Amino acid sequence: MSYADELFIQNCHTILQSGSWDTDLPVRPRWEDGTPAHTVKTFCVVDRYDLSKEFPLMTLRKTNVAAAVDEILWIWQKKSNNIHDLHSHIWDAWADETGSIGKAYGYQLGVKHRYPEGEFDQVDRVLYDLKHNPSSRRILTNLYVHADLHEMNLYPCAYSMTFSVANGRLNALLNQRSQDMLTANNWNVVQYAALTMMFAQVSGLQPGELVHVIADCHIYDRHLPLVKQMLTRTPYPAPRVTLDPTITDFYAFTPDSLRVEDYRYHPLGQKIPVAV
Repeated sequence: MSYADELFIQNCHTILQSGSWDTDLPVRPRWEDGTPAHTVKTFCVVDRYDLSKEFPLMTLRKTNVAAAVDEILWIWQKKSNNIHDLHSHIWDAWADETGSIGKAYGYQLGVKHRYPEGEFDQVDRVLYDLKHNPSSRRILTNLYVHADLHEMNLYPCAYSMTFSVANGRLNALLNQRSQDMLTANNWNVVQYAALTMMFAQVSGLQPGELVHVIADCHIYDRHLPLVKQMLTRTPYPAPRVTLDPTITDFYAFTPDSLRVEDYRYHPLGQKIPVAV
């Protein structure tokens, strides 16, 4: 089976068997009908994916790789906070009349800061350090800027990346404050695995480990039947996923730069309700 499936199954069993419900607490998210969206959750899940062995794409349900990569490039490459620059509608609920989601995600990555070497935004500083300071222990990004939270239409969920180079391999640590296991888990894993591969390639490195740390790892109440159904399925082997090897500039990547071969997956069977 795909290793992404294996970890998903383990994490869901942990949540279902020993997780805590928040039904006794007031919650912010609501279902479309206005009902509070409660969750069963566990604290601090740490998943490790060796990108040199396998791309972490699950098969228990389909992950739309092109759409996931399009969103991560919207944030990290376009550094945009406007849904008009995105080719999907997943952010529509958080956008204002101009299409902006406020000073969130791509906006934060595009803010320039002064360094001894000159001015860089967060993305370009990472790319610079991977080439010029690969032994640095300061190669990281942060989207959770407290001074701007009041101007964000949604606080960042995946908020910090830390990069480390060892033995010619690029390792990455993704910190996430909150994760909806059904809708977002493999989506985010695919995104940051692809991003790590892109950064490695343009820096003359090989992809290493992606470590995913989730503080609040949860399943929504109305997602339980779908999750339990998925856990009864037999996963398929992991597909082969590669990058276009001719690209040497991070800003030249597109969603089509990631090639997926032999991807077999189970159909989900119904639309997933989304809490907002």
